[in-house]
Amino acid sequence: MEFTLSMTFLTSTGAKSSMTVSGVKPDITKEEIATLMDTIIENNIFQTKSGDFTGKSGANVTERKFTKYELA
Repeated sequence: MEFTLSMTFLTSTGAKSSMTVSGVKPDITKEEIATLMDTIIENNIFQTKSGDFTGKSGANVTERKFTKYELA
């Protein structure tokens, strides 16, 4: 199984901007996600067309299951 974290931030222009991280641990907590988003906002390490990240809008974790079939 693969888990992907999608985070949506508010920006300085009033828009929303999303960021996705693949391969997160399956038991990631709401608190860990909030801390990660706060760190990203505080350190202002990403530039977007819609401005700096200024707040958190939301987040979700998606689980994907892959089934591989060997066909001869």
